[in-house]
Amino acid sequence: MKPGRVTALTLRAGYFILGILMLVLAFIGALLPLMPTTIFLILAVWCFTRSSPRLETWVMNHPTFGPTLRAWRDQGAISMRAKAMALTGMAGGYVVFYLAARPGIWLALFVGLLIGGCAFYVGSRPLPSASAPSDADHGGPPQKSSD
Repeated sequence: MKPGRVTALTLRAGYFILGILMLVLAFIGALLPLMPTTIFLILAVWCFTRSSPRLETWVMNHPTFGPTLRAWRDQGAISMRAKAMALTGMAGGYVVFYLAARPGIWLALFVGLLIGGCAFYVGSRPLPSASAPSDADHGGPPQKSSD
């Protein structure tokens, strides 16, 4: 093997370590009011998809976070409660930034536009449909109706 070449094992290990880091950040986000949780869980699942199917399954089937992650993966959907929390957190974060940093007008506008763009994206995501696939539907053959 040539020096400096990245092997598949090295890449998997990197994704695994990054996934663990994202889980730690998600845990911290669950404890701190203004730090997000879900985005770090989404990133952790993305990393585990590439490195550890066992941890990916564990996170996706977690009783608290699993339904949210499955709605995002299957439908690109965010629940109304999660949207409200995310938008409130973004607004609160901007207020804290503005009051603590006392930025100049251009920085305040730039950060406001950045957060506003993120808020628009979150707000524009669909709500999870009631007919979302269940856990049993993942990976199994389609169920026949019993008419």
